[in-house]
Amino acid sequence: MFDRIPGLLTALVVVAAGLFTACGDDNAAPAASTSATTSARTTTSSDGASTSTAELVKLLRPSVVHIKSETATLDDFGRLVPSAGVGTGFIIDDKGDIVTNNHVVSTDSGDAAQDITVTLDDGSEHKAKIAGRDPPTDVAVLQIDGGNLKPATLGDSSKLEVGDDVIAIGNALDLPGGPTVTKGVVSALDRLIQEQNVTIPNAIQTDAAINPGNSGGPLVNLNGEVVGITTAVIRGSAENAEGIGLAISMETAQPIVKELIDKGRVQRGFLGVTIQEITPSLAQQFNLSVDHGVGIRSVQPGGPADKAGLRQGDIIVKLGDKDIQTSGDLFAALTEHRAGDVVEVVYFHGGDQQSTQVTLG
Repeated sequence: MFDRIPGLLTALVVVAAGLFTACGDDNAAPAASTSATTSARTTTSSDGASTSTAELVKLLRPSVVHIKSETATLDDFGRLVPSAGVGTGFIIDDKGDIVTNNHVVSTDSGDAAQDITVTLDDGSEHKAKIAGRDPPTDVAVLQIDGGNLKPATLGDSSKLEVGDDVIAIGNALDLPGGPTVTKGVVSALDRLIQEQNVTIPNAIQTDAAINPGNSGGPLVNLNGEVVGITTAVIRGSAENAEGIGLAISMETAQPIVKELIDKGRVQRGFLGVTIQEITPSLAQQFNLSVDHGVGIRSVQPGGPADKAGLRQGDIIVKLGDKDIQTSGDLFAALTEHRAGDVVEVVYFHGGDQQSTQVTLG
């Protein structure tokens, strides 16, 4: 079973049984090296400099914030029922913009939380407003008014390699005394997280422990740069199974964050089709020429796909530089494009492979 922090189903590319929640087992990875005369954990960054984990945490903590969201809804008897959620975020500029997960500042029904309080590392509390939310990628940006803010440094997640050390910082279990720090490695890259209306491509898998309350917190490399936004964990079915932590890569998040700050929403590109996922059994049943991809069930008249010559019954197998095996692959590919982008679509028409240029709507 899968849980997002809390409730996101994931299709890691592997099929995992267990609990996919916004949390993970407390299982920090061992330090890369330990001095014989001190208990401080030290690691070596890509530029060769030796930095202790404690030093990195001191650098990062002023940029990490505690987020509490509150909402009151009417029950079946017309009574107001309050609900609250807790998560983490990090400051990205001196104007008061804070990045977190959308589900941290949303109700169970998907509406925006009514009252959001951000607590800084110095203990000061600030009312926050939502600058923008992007539910499909679980990214949100908050804004606060506050002086002396310390923005986090954003890193290039495309430079990550499997085995790189990373640190997760967040308000695990909303425990008092400040954020929790866990350490691990990049276990895998380019994972795909999927659940109903959420599709997150290029996710980072880590064994750094992620727990409820960590949602929206930074995943940081050894240069002290944020390379991901912690969002979910997969737990095994065994009682003591280790958690698999997942983070939205900054490569995916940064253009979304910019658009949320600039426009308040993401204007994602669309094809203008309804689809049917192609499976080997379906391909065999209908004698299709390809056993994977996404079949077009209908085409919106005058829409992007229609203008590009795509027709009902065509099977899409590639969009841009992304191979399309499933409907999730297609949605993930579209999340990386905006209205007006021109992308190449490779598809099968009958038994022939063809391609066309589509201007996304």
